[in-house]
Amino acid sequence: MLLSAVVQLNSTSDADANWQQAEELVRRAAGYRARLVATPENTNFLGPHSEKVRRAESLDGETCTRFSSLASELEIFLLLGSFNEKSDDPERCYNTSVLFSPSGERLAVYRKIHLFDVDVSREVRFKESATVKAGEQSVVVDTDLGMVGLSICYDLRFPGLYQQLRDEGAEIVTVPSAFTLTTGKDHWQPLLSARAIENQCWVLAPAQYGKHDDAGLRESYGHAMILDPWGHAVAMAADGPGLALAEIDLRRVHHAREAMPVADHRRI
Repeated sequence: MLLSAVVQLNSTSDADANWQQAEELVRRAAGYRARLVATPENTNFLGPHSEKVRRAESLDGETCTRFSSLASELEIFLLLGSFNEKSDDPERCYNTSVLFSPSGERLAVYRKIHLFDVDVSREVRFKESATVKAGEQSVVVDTDLGMVGLSICYDLRFPGLYQQLRDEGAEIVTVPSAFTLTTGKDHWQPLLSARAIENQCWVLAPAQYGKHDDAGLRESYGHAMILDPWGHAVAMAADGPGLALAEIDLRRVHHAREAMPVADHRRI
């Protein structure tokens, strides 16, 4: 059994304020003795997208250095849900999730594969690929807590990725997100539940909440949550910045997979 926590933030273009908000909540989670803490997508910056590219950092930059040091100080596994990582394209950055160990070691790096290019409504028109370069590699990492698979936000709509993570051994899957209010109110929890049920794994879904200062283009749904391998939301954050905490028992993963061995039954 391990206590885990997902963080809910309201990030903006003020990087220092974002860091202070995230640090406070991560420390609070560690104070509750959470061993695995995860922050949402765009933790360090959620503002104008051209500015996001201009401010992009390397994996050795200030954002990752801060999170590495915090993980080491608090002796926790800490997921930086995502930050804007420099790529080889001057017009685009990666949307990158990083998992740190209790010693501050960088255990895993995942670059978002599926990019949010949509025209849902007047409120939800967005082309993430204009400023973000897609990643190409699924990531599962073996930790003292279990096998952890990484994903980011819009990836959630692509069940094949999660099947791949499960095939690679994932018992816990992280889905740091900034789901829009319009899509989130109808799709967020059903999709999370589906991924948990299909893959019989724990799902950790930290989230952004509220309006952000990106020219009025973004309002995030929130509802950061933790789901068990049966698809139940066992913890959910209230409105505004905060936390959701739950105990993760990997025996429930093993029991679900033994009782209903869907991976063995798969035909196509």
